[in-house]
Order: sequence, then C-alpha cells, then structure tokens
Amino acid sequence: MARTIGSHGPTTLEAIRKAGVRLIFERGYEAMSLRQLAAEVGIQAGSLYNHISTKQDLLFDLVREHINDLLRELDLALEGKADPVEKLRAFVAFHVSYHMTRKREVFIANSELRSLEAKNYDAVVALRGAYEHRLAQILTDGVSEGVFEVVDIQVATFAIIALLTGLCTWYRPGGRLTRDAIIAAHEKLVLSGVTPQAALGRVGSPRTAVAGL
Repeated sequence: MARTIGSHGPTTLEAIRKAGVRLIFERGYEAMSLRQLAAEVGIQAGSLYNHISTKQDLLFDLVREHINDLLRELDLALEGKADPVEKLRAFVAFHVSYHMTRKREVFIANSELRSLEAKNYDAVVALRGAYEHRLAQILTDGVSEGVFEVVDIQVATFAIIALLTGLCTWYRPGGRLTRDAIIAAHEKLVLSGVTPQAALGRVGSPRTAVAGL
C-alpha cells in the first residue's frame, strides 16, 4: 500500500513528479491514470488537483524540466572552455554521464513527445533545438578553426546526439566497463568521426589518446 504523505506542500508535489516519472516510464502516458498516480503517492485522487492541473500538464512539466536541466548542466560543463576539441569532449562526457543516471526521464522525453498537445510540443521542440544548437555551434567553430571536418553540421549534430543517447538502451550499472571507460569510448567515436583524415593517427589525436580501451 502506498504511504500517505498528505496532500499539501512541495514534498507532495515532488512525490507526484517522481511517481509520475516511474508510472509513465513503466506503463506509458496513455495507460497511466490520475487515480493510479494518486494511489502511488498515497493521496485521494481529487487532491492531485492541489498540485497539478491535468495529466497533460504533468507530462509537459516533466519533459520541460528534463530539457531545462540538460541545458543548465551542459552550460556549466562547457563553462571556461574555448577550444572546440575541449568543448566537444566536455559535451560528450556530460551527455553520456547525464544519460547514465536519468534514463527514465530521457525515455519519457523521447517516447512521449508524441503525447504532448500542440503548444506543449512546440515548446519542447524549441528547447531541444537550443540543446542541439550548443553542439552545432561547437562543430561549426571547429570547422572554422580547421580542427574538425564535417560535411553537414545539422546531420552531424543529429548523428552525434543519437549515438550518445543510444547508451540508454544498453547501459546497466555494474557492467563490464567503468563509467570513465564508457565516456572515453564515446569520445573516441565522436572525435574520430569529425577529425580531418590527415590528422588521424598523429600522436595526441583521438585515435591514440584513448587507444588503451
């Protein structure tokens, strides 16, 4: 039986959000009912409306917060870095680390995008675009400085994000590779993919920098 925690205050709202993430992840947005959500939190169904307006508002809030967290934490990870290679390494390390620990939120933000109403969908797509733009700008700067070779910035941006996010489908804590080894492997894949061919194989290049993996 779910523990009754009361129906007022930020503690209850946080419990609703956590329960919402778990239920949407396990059952899907359409299959989850507000009655189930209330039971999970330990309050009456009607008390939910002291904290959320609708199920749609809850989904939108969860997805929006996830992407806002991504943007905020990415900017911190990139802070003080000027070199495009250093920035790209930082982007990869951040993205991989974040997605190792927030798999449920990532899954919901991707799989339930279709469940958002039009205005909420547009707002989320704009936020996703801001995150993608951070990476696109890193690649653009690297091309301008001659350290990256990219045929199409937008294609490369989408491909890199898809590659890095893909670990959510297979990563399990306590597996064969350490967190740092997984990050290094992804850094090698990404940097090798954008490094000019003439530079590959040089001392200090992506190929040799993580060759111990």
